[in-house]
Amino acid sequence: MSRAMIQAAVTMNQLQQKMDLIGNNLANSQTTGYKAKNAEFASLLFQQINNMNDPNNDVGRLTPGGVRVGSGAKLGSTNIDLTPGALKETGRALDLALLEPNHLFQVSVTENNVTETRYTRDGAFYLSPLENNQVMLTTSDGHPVLGVNGQITFADGFDSLHVADNGFITVQRGNNTEVVGQLAVIEAVRPRVLEAAGANQYRLPNLADLGLNQADVIQAVPASLTSGTLEMSNVNMGKELTDLITAQRAYQFNARTISMGDQMMGLVNQLRT
Repeated sequence: MSRAMIQAAVTMNQLQQKMDLIGNNLANSQTTGYKAKNAEFASLLFQQINNMNDPNNDVGRLTPGGVRVGSGAKLGSTNIDLTPGALKETGRALDLALLEPNHLFQVSVTENNVTETRYTRDGAFYLSPLENNQVMLTTSDGHPVLGVNGQITFADGFDSLHVADNGFITVQRGNNTEVVGQLAVIEAVRPRVLEAAGANQYRLPNLADLGLNQADVIQAVPASLTSGTLEMSNVNMGKELTDLITAQRAYQFNARTISMGDQMMGLVNQLRT
């Protein structure tokens, strides 16, 4: 197989991953609080062939002289775009939307007997019943939403509930108003470090491997939100469709490279016989 065919095959595999990423963005264009993911490509190793010995070739040149033969491209990184999406009013007290970019709610998730804190912009919360006539603030999947003092639980039987712009949750019981909790919000100082954990949530990677502390990536901040409102997905349909077409064209071009290379090798074999 020729070098060009190897380059094309390697690049096609990476382009397929990019198209899968775009397809995931498009599929979540109506998902509350979803944040688009963008792919960045990087060149693989290349060989520098210094075949231009005339000094005049370097006059006015901004790149090294010669020919650079690469080995294809790879998906360098997948980055999360945490820019806010459009807000949609729902009138429901437990539908909450964060107003600042890079701010995230905290959620406690237990999987395979392992509990970890995850982060999300999806503010569609609910009250799940507990024992002793208690309720707990959770996500739509039943995962506890964390407050500044841990899980937010309080007695049921209230008349109304209100979430203030600073994250304080109050309930009305007759003529009495009771503060039952305060939402804990963090800011992703380095949002690119966060890993997608599924279910529209993110987690911290192994920071020791990156030489980072938790404070280098996330920091607690005062809540700035609005209730009765949900943040919609920030997927730009026009951009995603344009990127999809571009990736498909590049995929077709590389596939054509392999096809033409195969035909040329067939012709060479016929000439040899």
